[in-house]
Amino acid sequence: MAKDDKGVEQIVMTRLLRVSAAVHGIVTGVVVGLGIFIATNWLVLKGGRVVGPHLALLSQFFIGYRVSFVGSLIGFGYGCVLGFVVGYAIAWLYNHVLRLRGAHGST
Repeated sequence: MAKDDKGVEQIVMTRLLRVSAAVHGIVTGVVVGLGIFIATNWLVLKGGRVVGPHLALLSQFFIGYRVSFVGSLIGFGYGCVLGFVVGYAIAWLYNHVLRLRGAHGST
């Protein structure tokens, strides 16, 4: 029975703990993009004399971004790309560490 438990543990370690880097990247990208989109449009709808001076600082990194509806679409695109890269890198690193851990046989 102990041998079967070890086999089940190995299956769990190799199958269930790995994450799909592409899916993780897509989900992270959509969440970051939607965050920028919603935050920008929230400030646009809120209005006022000065609209979103802090969020406008994103234009230093995202070329073409402004605190406007069109800017929210541009920010969504940049957020998706940036979120995908970061999410993919995190998932890849996680899988790499998991592979290294499995290679040494430590539990």
